[in-house]
Amino acid sequence: MSTASAPSRPIVFYDIAMSPPREKTCCSPNPWKTRLALNFKGVPYTTTWVALPDIAKVRTSLNVPACRKFADGSNFFTLPIIEDHATASLLGDSFDIAVHLQRKYPTSGAGDLFPPQTLDFDVEQDPAMLLVPLSEPRESHSAYPEYARFNMKVDAAFTAYAQLSVFGFPFDPATAEATKAEFVRRAGVARWDDFALVGEARERTRESFRNTLGGLAGLFSRDTTGPFLLGTRASYGDFIVGAWLRMLRVTLPESEWEDVRGWHGGVFGRLHDALEVYAEVQ
Repeated sequence: MSTASAPSRPIVFYDIAMSPPREKTCCSPNPWKTRLALNFKGVPYTTTWVALPDIAKVRTSLNVPACRKFADGSNFFTLPIIEDHATASLLGDSFDIAVHLQRKYPTSGAGDLFPPQTLDFDVEQDPAMLLVPLSEPRESHSAYPEYARFNMKVDAAFTAYAQLSVFGFPFDPATAEATKAEFVRRAGVARWDDFALVGEARERTRESFRNTLGGLAGLFSRDTTGPFLLGTRASYGDFIVGAWLRMLRVTLPESEWEDVRGWHGGVFGRLHDALEVYAEVQ
C-alpha cells in the first residue's frame, strides 16, 4: 500500500467520553487536535469513547505508556490514542499522531499538516500552577520543531487558565463523581467547590487570559487573506489553537465564550468557525 494513500481499514481513535450526546459535548483539547488532523487528512477512522476513570486501564491494556507525568513523578494517563492497523501503529500523544499522519499519508486529504512557517509565540508559566501536566519534549518533536514548540507554548497558555472552565465540563453523569474526586486529588485541594472562580477574582483571571492571548492573536493577524495562520491555508498550528477553542466553546458560560470569540479583533471567533469544515465527529 502506498503511504500517500489513505488506509483501507479505519484508524481507531480513542477520545474522552463526556455526557451524551458525545458528538456535541466532546471537548478535550488534545483529542480535538487529533480529530481535526484526521479530518484534514481525510483518513477513514472510527471513534471509541472512553470514560475518564477508564483511561489508565485502556492505555495499559493497549500497552501505550503515559506520555506525561505529574510533579511527583507519577504517570498522567490521558487521551488521545490512535490504532492504525495499516501501519501496525499505536500512538498516544496528539503531536506524535499528527507527525504519523503526515509521514504515512503525506498527500492524503488536504495535504501537508506542517507547511513551513514561523510560530513565535511565547508564554512563561509555572508548571506547579497547572491543573494538568504538559507534554514533555519527545523524539517526534525534532521533525517539526517550530510546531512542537508552538504546541507546548499554546498548551501552557490555555492550561494556566483552565480553572475558568472546570465547572463547565459536561461530565458523564455515570462517572461524574469519580471524575471530580480525581480532579480534587490531582490538584491537592479539599473539595470540588474549591475550584470555584467567581466575582472579581474571575474577572481578573479573564482579563489576564485575554492579555496572555494577545501575542497569539498577533500571529493570526499577520496574513489577512484568511482566518488561518497562513491566511487561507489551514495547518496543524491552527488545529493546536482551534482544539482549545473547542474546549472553551463547550465549557465556558455562553456570554464568556462570546467574549473570547471577539477578543483581539475577533481572530479566535473567525478561526473557530473556519475550522468547522474539519470538525465532524465520526
